[in-house]
Amino acid sequence: MPSDTTAQDDTTAADERAAEEERRSGLRTIRKVMPYLWPQDPQWVRRRVVLAMAMLILSKLISVATPFFYKGAVDALAEEGVPMLALGAIGLTVAYGVARLMTVGFQQLRDAVFARVGQRALRMLALETFNHIHALSMRYHITRKTGGLSRIIERGVKGVEFLLRFLLFSIGPLILELALVGIILAVVFDLWYLLIVAVTIGLYVWFTFAVTEWRVKLRREMNDQDTDANQKAIDSLLNFETVKYFAAEEREARRYDSAMAKYEVAAIKTNYSLAFLNFGQSFLITCGLIGVMVLAAVGVQRGDLTVGDFVMVNAYMVQITVPLNFLGTVYREIRQALVDMGEMFNLLEQPAEVTDAPDARPLEVTGGRIELDSVRFGYNDDREILRGVSIVAEPGQTVAIVGSTGSGKSTIGRLLFRFYDVGGGALRIDGQDVRQVTQESLHRAIGVVPQDTVLFNDTIRYNIAYGRDGATQEGIEEAAKAAQIHDFILSLPDGYETTVGERGLKLSGGEKQRVGIARTLLKDPPILLLDEATSALDSETEAEIQDALMHAGRGRTVLTIAHRLSTIAEADRIVVLEQGEVIEQGTHDDLLVRDGRYAQLWRRQQSEEAV
Repeated sequence: MPSDTTAQDDTTAADERAAEEERRSGLRTIRKVMPYLWPQDPQWVRRRVVLAMAMLILSKLISVATPFFYKGAVDALAEEGVPMLALGAIGLTVAYGVARLMTVGFQQLRDAVFARVGQRALRMLALETFNHIHALSMRYHITRKTGGLSRIIERGVKGVEFLLRFLLFSIGPLILELALVGIILAVVFDLWYLLIVAVTIGLYVWFTFAVTEWRVKLRREMNDQDTDANQKAIDSLLNFETVKYFAAEEREARRYDSAMAKYEVAAIKTNYSLAFLNFGQSFLITCGLIGVMVLAAVGVQRGDLTVGDFVMVNAYMVQITVPLNFLGTVYREIRQALVDMGEMFNLLEQPAEVTDAPDARPLEVTGGRIELDSVRFGYNDDREILRGVSIVAEPGQTVAIVGSTGSGKSTIGRLLFRFYDVGGGALRIDGQDVRQVTQESLHRAIGVVPQDTVLFNDTIRYNIAYGRDGATQEGIEEAAKAAQIHDFILSLPDGYETTVGERGLKLSGGEKQRVGIARTLLKDPPILLLDEATSALDSETEAEIQDALMHAGRGRTVLTIAHRLSTIAEADRIVVLEQGEVIEQGTHDDLLVRDGRYAQLWRRQQSEEAV
């Protein structure tokens, strides 16, 4: 049994490894962000960055020189020493005000110059993330929760915006300002002033960084709880109907409140730690301020310094106190931004499982022949779904795939659309292996009508027009007529401008399917994949939709994945799958004559429908 000391050592080592990993992650994040600030092209980005930095340096130089005017004005009013540049008290006061105004002016000009750079970087990174998410495989998306994914992206993009602004315009300028103030205190006054200021700053920075590191762990825990609560909320809202079906509102509320309770505990810890940090920072700064002011007061009493010098020392201490206090905030936010961005960059580094081959060419559909050649596939290595499946659909044919649940029917559709790559064998279209053609051209060649058509929360016009970019109203209406939904749309008060609601919930199942069919017809693909397109509908609606589907399949190669056998009796060929293998294939009549597995399934469904 390990001793407490050994366990403590292991915990310390684990913490050190985690801290080192965190530092590497932070450096990685900064390296990834920098190209957006200093790209090879366009050149105007670099010019704006240089100009913004020049404005920054100029504002800091003026800021550091400002207390001299303050000192001169005080000495002139106290009639001590020679008024600076013989401007007199009023002139020096005006100069002091102008200097302060110029400091603010150059800072605002700096922000204005840099704004376009920052917004461009933000937009490009957001677009890159958006595109990458769409490039990730189906396997990744079905294992991640949409709510958590959207929150990671949201926090990451906001973190980039903060980092671009404050990393460039806070940390560097702060170091420059502290260095200039330190030099002035040492040269104009005494090295003791510099020593007190240096020790104060050193202790302040050490305290701030140490406590912030602790707070980052608390903040990460708070983020995790926030993400969990958000996932539960979105999951519940997306399944609104299911919640109602089972009268589970109270259960969902308890589940959400449980997640929020954990978030509450983490948030309280974060607030307590913030109060401790703020008080500690104020204590250290105050000690430094008192030390320097005591030295200055002694110098005035001895006659070595003027009242103006005393005021100038105070002005410099106040001047460095503001950015030092800001340092605490900036460091905390930058640290948090790095954590948030680290999650987003982890997402960006998530490899796409399905990618175009280096020599991939656009798919050329000459007839639409689909061939599965001894295809083997499994979602997991330890469980094979398809075991050497061979199927051929000749151009213009309708081939139906049937079988019991889990036989691999829908998997074939996912492989055809290349959501996944085959584990063995090959899947070809007109002799071209789908792994050797571009995904974009493959997706354009295949139209899919799924079991549950999901619509965008927009108008019917938008949802049908989604089938073809730049579709005309005439084309939309022709597709709607072919899908036998045009008359229904015209009967609605807003016609084609009717909003369908989130996921199309304002439409019935049959209406959604018709909109989905119209969308696919507008796409006009040479290959059509019907993935149990009518299995969720009632018999009457199914018959109506079946007519629309038959119309949609004319002149196309159609691959139908069916549950109800009555919908595919007219298919040119029916393939029966069982446990990932083809056990029968032929026409409806041929398979009934064989009296095999298909005939067994047919009789069972006929008897169920008769009841």
